[in-house]
Amino acid sequence: MSVTVIRNAGMVIGWDGEAHTYMPDADLAFDGGSVTFVGRAYAGPADTVIDGKGLMVMPGLVNIHSHPSSEPMNKGLIDEIGSPGFYNSSLYEYLPIFRADADAVPHCVRVALSELLLSGVTTLADLSMAHPGWLDLLAEAGMRVCVAPMFRSARWFTRNGHMVEYEWDEAVGEKAMGEALSLIERAEQHPSGRLFGMVVPAQIDTCSESLLRDSFAEAKSRGLAWQIHAAQSVSEFHEITRRHGYTPIGWLDHLGLLSERSIIGHGIFLDDHPATPWHTKQDLARLADTGTTVAHCPTVFARRGITLKDFGRYKRAGVNMGVGTDTYPHNMLDELRLVSYLARTQAGDPRTMNSTDLFNAATIGGAKALGRSDIGRLAPGSKADIVLVDMAHPMMRPTHDPVRSLIYAAGDRAIRTVFVDGRMVVDRGEVLTMDYPAAAQALHEAQARVKDAVPRLDWAHRSADTISPLTFRRV
Repeated sequence: MSVTVIRNAGMVIGWDGEAHTYMPDADLAFDGGSVTFVGRAYAGPADTVIDGKGLMVMPGLVNIHSHPSSEPMNKGLIDEIGSPGFYNSSLYEYLPIFRADADAVPHCVRVALSELLLSGVTTLADLSMAHPGWLDLLAEAGMRVCVAPMFRSARWFTRNGHMVEYEWDEAVGEKAMGEALSLIERAEQHPSGRLFGMVVPAQIDTCSESLLRDSFAEAKSRGLAWQIHAAQSVSEFHEITRRHGYTPIGWLDHLGLLSERSIIGHGIFLDDHPATPWHTKQDLARLADTGTTVAHCPTVFARRGITLKDFGRYKRAGVNMGVGTDTYPHNMLDELRLVSYLARTQAGDPRTMNSTDLFNAATIGGAKALGRSDIGRLAPGSKADIVLVDMAHPMMRPTHDPVRSLIYAAGDRAIRTVFVDGRMVVDRGEVLTMDYPAAAQALHEAQARVKDAVPRLDWAHRSADTISPLTFRRV
C-alpha cells in the first residue's frame, strides 16, 4: 500500500457523518483503496502528492440503473421513435429488434463504461442479460460494479404494433434465476474485489408471481438489493391492473416486495399520474412508507415525451431517490441536469428541488439503495472512489457554487481525474483502462449488422431506415 495525498485542494466535498459539506483549501489522503484523511493540514506520510490547487475533490457518482451491454448500439436509431400504439413507449416494438449481437456486446460495454467513467461514475449497477466474459470485462474497466443479471418468465412481443403479447415459460425463468444467483456468487468472489451483486427479475409484467416472491426471498437471505422495472409504461400499467386489479406499485406492495432493499426501475406511472388515473392515490405513500428506492432515468423517457411527475414531489414524500443512465449517452452529469429541468417544468415550480437533492441522489441515495455505506461520500474509512474536477476550466467559471457549475454548465468536460479503489482510471479526460475510441469504432461497424437484421425481426418487416428515417434525405 502507498499513501496518496491531494494537498491544498480548491474545494473538497467532505462528509460530516450526516451530509456532504464544502471544505475549501483542504487535503484528502487515501491509502490503497480507502480514504484515511479529509480535512486541513494533513501531517501524515505521503508517498505521492497531488497538487490540489484549482481542483474540486468529490466522491465518485453512484449509478443504480444502466444497460451497458445493449444501449450504446442504439445511438442514432431510437432518438426520435416511439410506438403510437403503445403510448409512445419504445419497449415492445423496437427494443426486441435493435439488439447488439454477441460480437458487439463487449464493445457496447467498453463504450458505456468509458462514458460513465468520464462523467464521474465510479459505481455502476449493470442490469444486463448474462453474456460470456462479463465479469472479467467489468473488472477490466476498473469500475466498481453491482452485477445484476436479469431473468424473467416470459418475453414480450407484438404482431401488430398496438397489442403486447407474452410468451410464457416459468421453468425457464426459474432456471435463469438460479444461473443469475450463481453468477452473483462468482462476481463477489472475483479477484478484482470490486464486483458485488443484486437480484433483478427483469420486468413486473414478464415475471410470474412465484418468480417475484422467490427472487425477493433470495435477495433477502443473501443480504442483496432487489430491483425490478415497474411502472415504466402505460401499457404495463394497464396489463397489471387487468391481471391483478392492482397498479404495478400496488401489486408489488400486495406481494410484500417493497422494502428498504427494493429498487423500482423508473416508477413513473403511479396511480395519480395524469396518464394513468386510478381509483386509488396510494402509490407514492407506498414507496415512501416501505423505504423503497426509485431509480430515476429521465433521458430515455424524455425522448418519447414521458417523465416522472416529479422528482421533487417524490423526494418531499420521503422516497429515496437514485439516478441511472438507462440509455446512451452514458453521461451521468447530463442525466442529472435533465433530472432537474424536467422536475421543475413538470412541477411548474423552480423550487421543487435543488442541487443538494440532485447530488445526494447521485451519491448517498444510490449508495443507500445498494446497501453501501462506504461509497458516495468522502470520509475516513470510505472507499477511495474519487473524482477530481478542474475548477479552472472555462466552463466552470465563474465558480460561485462548483457543484452547480459542474452540473448545469461544464458537465464531463471539467472531469480531470478519476480514482476507483485508489487506482487512477481516468487522467486528463482519457480512460486509462480501456480503448474507448477503438470500441466506439467497432460498435459503429457492428451497427450495420444490426440494421441489416431489422426487417427479419420487425413485425411489419420494415427496414431500419423506414423505422428511423435519417435527418435529411440522401442525394
